[in-house]
Amino acid sequence: MQRNIPVIAVVGPTASGKTALAARLALYFGGEVISADSIQIYDGMDIATAKPALDEMLGVPHYMIGFLPPQCEYSVAEYTMLAAKIIRHINRRNKVSIIAGGTGLYIDSLLNNIKFSEVSPDFKLRSKLRNTAQEKGNGYLHHILQQCDRDAAEKISENDVLRIIRAIEAYKLSGKTAAQREIESKASPAEYSTFYIGLDFHDRQRLYDRINTRVDAMVKAGLVDEAKFFLSSSISKTAMNAIGYKELMPFVAGESKLDECIEKIKMDTRRYAKRQLTWFRRNKSVNWIDVQDKSAAEIFDEAKKLIESSSLFKLMHP
Repeated sequence: MQRNIPVIAVVGPTASGKTALAARLALYFGGEVISADSIQIYDGMDIATAKPALDEMLGVPHYMIGFLPPQCEYSVAEYTMLAAKIIRHINRRNKVSIIAGGTGLYIDSLLNNIKFSEVSPDFKLRSKLRNTAQEKGNGYLHHILQQCDRDAAEKISENDVLRIIRAIEAYKLSGKTAAQREIESKASPAEYSTFYIGLDFHDRQRLYDRINTRVDAMVKAGLVDEAKFFLSSSISKTAMNAIGYKELMPFVAGESKLDECIEKIKMDTRRYAKRQLTWFRRNKSVNWIDVQDKSAAEIFDEAKKLIESSSLFKLMHP
């Protein structure tokens, strides 16, 4: 296995401009982009997941976007295996891989070379836990996770029932916390030399305003019709968990007004952005760029200078 494959990772909260920066960096440095978004993998779910349009890709190849039917479940283990193959494929052609996305678990698992043990799922336990959540509420289920794996519970929202169930299942089957499993999974060092760029706003409200504006644009682009289509289809629990769909369920069912559901989308997206920042700030290797009040050209220029002054640049140009 080749070591020190150069990788650039563009991370940060939703609506911070990761996709645009990644495409510009790929165009400049001769790279290709790999998405690290747990929902963009699904075909057809375009508006809710803010998939990049062709003109936004700038002619640069993008991977791990829209390749999976929404009916299929997809795990972080499957993502890391396929993304790793793509990175090696890109490297063999003397190009640099640029990872761009906001799903921290996917990014960390891939770039830290975390190996996932093959444990058979316990469908009876999953069903029991789902029934518990329905009968006693999400908070009760989240409390169960806190009792067995406090660190994992702190990283998972009380409303993310699917991840709570998987975390409890993983603990019950292995008898170990997520942190313990992660330590054991790092059987070999990562094969990548990664330079992290993080995007942030020094005034958090400016990010939230940007999120609100983007949600309004999504609604104008047809988010409600897209949500109606997928909510009436048979899609996976992972796909159903996409922000923008689940919040519109009460409107589709005739139980809530549209404007109330749109405000819920904005609120949930803001909360998600906050969790993303908390996740990525734990990584002390991230080189943060304050993108507030900066043009796309200015952000690109700052990122380019950071990369060109790094040891990664020498690895990219031996």
